[in-house]
Amino acid sequence: MITSALIGRRRPATGSAAFGASTASTATASTATARSPKVSTSRAGRAKLALVILAGLVAFTGCGGSGKNSGSTPKEPVSATTIPAPVRSQLAAATAISADGTSTIVSAKGAVVDIYKSPTATTASSQLHNPNEAGAPRVFLVVAKLPDWWQVLLPVQPNGSTGWVKASQVNATRTGYHLVVARKDHRLRVYDKKTVIVDEPIAVGTDDTPTPGGRFFLAELLAPRNPAGPYGPYAFGLSGFSTTLASFEGQAPVIGIHGTNQPNLLGQDVSHGCIRVRNDVITRLAGFLPLGTPVEIAA
Repeated sequence: MITSALIGRRRPATGSAAFGASTASTATASTATARSPKVSTSRAGRAKLALVILAGLVAFTGCGGSGKNSGSTPKEPVSATTIPAPVRSQLAAATAISADGTSTIVSAKGAVVDIYKSPTATTASSQLHNPNEAGAPRVFLVVAKLPDWWQVLLPVQPNGSTGWVKASQVNATRTGYHLVVARKDHRLRVYDKKTVIVDEPIAVGTDDTPTPGGRFFLAELLAPRNPAGPYGPYAFGLSGFSTTLASFEGQAPVIGIHGTNQPNLLGQDVSHGCIRVRNDVITRLAGFLPLGTPVEIAA
């Protein structure tokens, strides 16, 4: 978990179109003339997403984090998307990472994004605010699309929740980057499409507070006030939460990837769920990974 004082400043990410705890298929659209959401294919999906360093406290699970359903105004609980069979048959994409190794990220255009349980729903089930509570741009990782709609992974509990957003409310970009966390091997690997460009040792959660597995995305990038502290100079907040902690210091137990002031503990299971890397590694990642980048946490 992280409880980190943050200072206010912004710096644009330079890469393509980015906390747990710190204790020591492709289907074809049925209507050929239907419009699909437009996607910018610029290298690294230059979404001009900012690094956010705020004054205030951010708790990560093991790091601490933003509050539950950070920045959201729910009208009713968000649940797993139920897609009618006729709609399912129209899905144009069904995986976060396509065959060519790229992913689609969407970012909010306005102050709120309406979340729908399905593209046939007539009213939104909830809203998520932009920016989020940490001041970071609101982004989502796309898992599927239909004409004028994107199905996205949501940064809410339970982990893996999805919803549908209207293409008119977001901008879309692509990125070739994705991260794979191998918990058993204690390695973090960053891919540029299908090529490994970073392969570094990590520390992960203990048996009591494990790093949760699954598919997530980089939801925010924060800079602790003390770069020599337990979270190092930078911390990425993920879209996922601890599955064993209900809260951390009164906040939702957000999982993160961050630096450390105890590099000697890398290669071990020592955190409340967060993923720790060396400070020089997190500094490098902060320089080029865009918000929305997919993160796969595997065994």
